[in-house]
Amino acid sequence: MKEIVVISGKGGTGKTSFTASLAYLGGSDVVVADCDVDAADMHLLLKPDFAKAEEFFSGELAVINQDKCTKCGRCKEVCRFNAISIINNQYIVDSLSCEGCGYCARVCPVNAITNEDLNVGNWYISNTKVDNTLVHAKLGIGADNSGKLVAKVKNEAKKIAVENNKDYIIVDGSPGIGCPVVSSLSGANFVVLVTEPSVSGLHDLKRVYELVKKFNVKAGCIVNKADINSDKANEVREFLKEEKIVHIADFPYDVSFTEAMTEGKTIVEFDNGDLKKLVVDSWNKIKEITK
Repeated sequence: MKEIVVISGKGGTGKTSFTASLAYLGGSDVVVADCDVDAADMHLLLKPDFAKAEEFFSGELAVINQDKCTKCGRCKEVCRFNAISIINNQYIVDSLSCEGCGYCARVCPVNAITNEDLNVGNWYISNTKVDNTLVHAKLGIGADNSGKLVAKVKNEAKKIAVENNKDYIIVDGSPGIGCPVVSSLSGANFVVLVTEPSVSGLHDLKRVYELVKKFNVKAGCIVNKADINSDKANEVREFLKEEKIVHIADFPYDVSFTEAMTEGKTIVEFDNGDLKKLVVDSWNKIKEITK
């Protein structure tokens, strides 16, 4: 079983469109993990059935028992995150500001404060329209711990792949270089970097590849919209050559990608011409590299 992670240094490069197309081509041979939990949208293209849903708890939240509270104000004094306010003569914890450190509970003289497990989102196991399994999640508004939720999604996908003897896990990672990306890269066999020929695209490609190198994982690159800036595209290709990153393919700018997404389709469903051939060739190249 091979784990292929698709990431990008910045948002808007076409990462999810490409990942969903790989999932479509892989069909029942793959398990798909949508690890972009902060802005999950793989479900828009793969049409999952949300067959299994569970809440995800991570971190803690301070809760004040108003019946026990003597309004001494000690909790508010020690909170370094300014998470406790006085509202209608009651001490109230702001769930978005509370870090769950537990200090307020320790100093409360009447034990009116407890720390409770925090529900930060939900995760799902679904069957998709192309007969593969999608493990995906939705992080709650304002919730943190997205790296832990990514780890949960990946671990469940790996478990399903092993139990069902699947050939590949295809992971749609988050853009950038933050904690969710680090969690997405853990255990990967091959990383696909999706970029675009712009100043920010090249800068963020270099930045995210510095992270990939720390995992000692082989990488390839898709240059999307390669024809919109030939000079920058050449700079991207030169960078790939210098770093020995496999240049998988160049994709042209084409409104068909947007039209396909509008209809809730991957580009390989929507287009039967050159774009579909490029994706199919890219998928075959990735499989050959990861043999």
